[in-house]
Amino acid sequence: MVRWRGRGGADLADIEAVYRRRLAELRRVAAAITGDRDAALDVVQDAFTTAVRQRTAFRGDGTVDAWLWRIVVNEARAATRRPTTVRAHAATDEAAPTNGDSAGGSDVIAASLLTLPERQRLVLFLRYYADLDYATIAAVAGIAPGTVAATLNAAHRALRVRLQEVTR
Repeated sequence: MVRWRGRGGADLADIEAVYRRRLAELRRVAAAITGDRDAALDVVQDAFTTAVRQRTAFRGDGTVDAWLWRIVVNEARAATRRPTTVRAHAATDEAAPTNGDSAGGSDVIAASLLTLPERQRLVLFLRYYADLDYATIAAVAGIAPGTVAATLNAAHRALRVRLQEVTR
């Protein structure tokens, strides 16, 4: 985790370090949000271009890591609102976390994820696709750390109910 050092913005080396360390996770979360693996590549590239251009705007309220995650999430959300974005409503191989599910089981889970409210989906993606801690998730989503735990709990409960309905 790279912390701000009070130099008046984010350092390019810090941004690059996060990019190199987290690129795969950033792409997975962007793909999960947009529903499109190809769009996710563009989202992450655009997000880092934005971060480099606006690095002096980083105030140091949290980590550079969380600041970059927030930019990626916002860019992915914006991409889903663009009329040119084609969204696939099934999880792609890159978007799905590796958990040994069969292809059919992954489709059921992906469809169930799509029924969750946006905040629940985002918190799940950041926790399980990106393996972020609660404090970083809170900073990215703009919510309190206790709200992260409550949101994850509600999402787990909702998914459990939906998956039980499917297996009946």
